[in-house]
Amino acid sequence: MINTQPERTTTIANPYEPQLAVIEKIIDETWDTKTFRAVFLDEAYRESFTYEPGQFQIVSVFGVGEATFCLTSTPTRKGFVEFSVKRVGSVTAALHEMYEGQIIGIRAPLGNHFPYEEWKGKNLLFAGGGIGMAPMRSLLNFCLDNRSDYGEITTIYGARTPGDLCYKYEFDDWNTRGKLYLTVDQGDDDWNGHVGHVPGYLRELAPKPDNTIAITCGPPIMIKYILPEFANLGFTDDQIYTTLEMKMKCGIGKCGRCNIGSKFVCIDGPVFSNAQIKDLPPEF
Repeated sequence: MINTQPERTTTIANPYEPQLAVIEKIIDETWDTKTFRAVFLDEAYRESFTYEPGQFQIVSVFGVGEATFCLTSTPTRKGFVEFSVKRVGSVTAALHEMYEGQIIGIRAPLGNHFPYEEWKGKNLLFAGGGIGMAPMRSLLNFCLDNRSDYGEITTIYGARTPGDLCYKYEFDDWNTRGKLYLTVDQGDDDWNGHVGHVPGYLRELAPKPDNTIAITCGPPIMIKYILPEFANLGFTDDQIYTTLEMKMKCGIGKCGRCNIGSKFVCIDGPVFSNAQIKDLPPEF
């Protein structure tokens, strides 16, 4: 199979040295997830910094540790980077205790990116669950900001409850410049939308695979059940893309934690087509 993965883009002179950045804004997305907007202190670095949708960064909380997070912002919107943090461990807990004006370290951009240049003229179908919307948000907003380059842009997004949906403040834009379908596993008294899992909603909506690229990310259980739904709708493995981020640690292929067969997720990924994933050993 021909490898069509894009080359990773990096502006890092020293991949071990984090750039200092100030937390400019913190958004409470859900009860356990926050989005952080950070601005590099070095003005020259800030002005020259570039990245691609799908790439990730390593965030350092000094005195605590560091962790990888996808870049949830889009390179079409300059001057800052954003990343979303679900509270699950010591570094994420420390980030959740931080406030605007504090300093963190960032090493970025790392990894490869979504091959959006190859997708020009195609329809795009996003299907995400919970915090899995984070890596797709960068690409979604990038494509919406370059709206004339793409066909229909459809997003199916779901979560356990209405309170677990992230990026609610962008829903109107996603639905105005594209089509947005929301679903939750369990509604509440104020929820008037669809109730059900994302894979089932995908089956119900039955989007056509013709000239369409599907991008999906979410909890492993969602991915397990949504891939057969894509196949049943006629999507080929080369039409489906996802990210494998959970195994990454060092970000530069040194620690070996994300090694799968001959690939390192942090270098050869985190973006993979389903065809590429099927070529990997079943180790994850």
